[in-house]
Amino acid sequence: MNIVLIVSDTFRYDNLGCNGNKIIDTRDLDAFAKQCAVFDNCYTGSFPTLPHRTDMVTGRFVFPHYGWQALEPDWKPVAEYLHAAGYVTQLLCDTPHLLSRNSNFYRGFDAYLWTRGQESDTPFTRMNDPIRPMMDHEKTRCDYGSGQGPNPAPGIPFDATLLDRHSWMNRHWRYEEDRFMMKTGNLAEKWLEENYACKNFFLWVDMFDAHEPWDPPEYLVKHYDPDYNGPPMLHPNYGHASDYTAAEIKNLRAHYAGEAHLVSKAIGRIIRKVEETGLMENTAIIFTSDHGHAIGEHDMVGKCNINAKDDRVWQLYREVTHVPLMIYVPGAKSRRIKALAQPVDIMPTILELAGQKMPGDIDGISLCGVIRRKKNDVRKYAISASAPIAHTKVVTVQDKKYSLVIAGENGSEVELFDTQQDPGQTKNLLKKQPKEARRLLGYLNSFLKDKGIDGDVEFAV
Repeated sequence: MNIVLIVSDTFRYDNLGCNGNKIIDTRDLDAFAKQCAVFDNCYTGSFPTLPHRTDMVTGRFVFPHYGWQALEPDWKPVAEYLHAAGYVTQLLCDTPHLLSRNSNFYRGFDAYLWTRGQESDTPFTRMNDPIRPMMDHEKTRCDYGSGQGPNPAPGIPFDATLLDRHSWMNRHWRYEEDRFMMKTGNLAEKWLEENYACKNFFLWVDMFDAHEPWDPPEYLVKHYDPDYNGPPMLHPNYGHASDYTAAEIKNLRAHYAGEAHLVSKAIGRIIRKVEETGLMENTAIIFTSDHGHAIGEHDMVGKCNINAKDDRVWQLYREVTHVPLMIYVPGAKSRRIKALAQPVDIMPTILELAGQKMPGDIDGISLCGVIRRKKNDVRKYAISASAPIAHTKVVTVQDKKYSLVIAGENGSEVELFDTQQDPGQTKNLLKKQPKEARRLLGYLNSFLKDKGIDGDVEFAV
């Protein structure tokens, strides 16, 4: 069986019309959902971008011991298993972290192609033109550039935020086809045209969008926020939402909505190409994301706190942890699935779809059983953690009803929510439901002990 894995960065579960969103136009993914097993309870594991992809391709949680880093030599990614089984393997991405700085995510691929220029990636300098400020630096992320924040970027002699550098690199954009999700989607379409006759292939398409900067064409922004007339809100501040006016938050959401709109459109084109090349009867398609993004919820704009004016330790709430997961398997009936799932489950799912033997030392569990109605559940608990947990001490553990949200070892930063009754996580039930908190905490501490870090991280309620 052919397998197509499509990953969109920073794409919230609740972006989708099929998941209840009444604002963002995601008609292509909504249509795809009618063909799929749609998982309503998929939550990120190791957070953020690179730790997530490591979980996803190795089937192992890395947050207990590792952070943002390259694949270790003894971590065998799914592409290596498939390549050894005779699959043709291709990686198409514009996510800069996958192939930059020797991250090793190309391992196991016959071919890989990186579309350059996302975020601060600078494949081609343009020093005759100055880098121009695109937003008030008080309202955007300022951890790159001369003298800005703890990690000034070397080599570019300007005070330049991520947004400024991205806009400088991609300053000739005019049409939606210029945007990265459309470029990467177009490459995937071409690849399918060139390889549809292949007996077995694995295609991984990794889009950095809807990651910021949020700079879709202006007509899309106007579609979602027609009355705004202030400076465009193109990038989050990774700090307090209260740093923005209500109108600016709405405009931020409009820019993000435009990005999500185009991601859905690009993925829809890939799926149509699978259909047009006659591959739907022997090709599985997986769509997911690494994490979401707060845009005002819990007085946060971002996915983690890197703002010098915000001294909070940020929790991992559902706007960040809850991610879409749709899996199309030829012959399997479409349906909504309540079973808990995590990114580590994608690797064993792919191996089972490919008819390959399952490694015995992974954390992931194949989802094929619930997709084919042979079982009802996958796991009882899901853990989402900022990697590595011993350093960050930011973790959320949950079942289908309750969510225990922890930021640090101080008990005042522990919260319990009934996510069925309170999906926005606004009512802390820790004092009313201490037994539920202790139950979830017991599982978390048992899991950490099994991973060999007992005593390094201790959480108590």
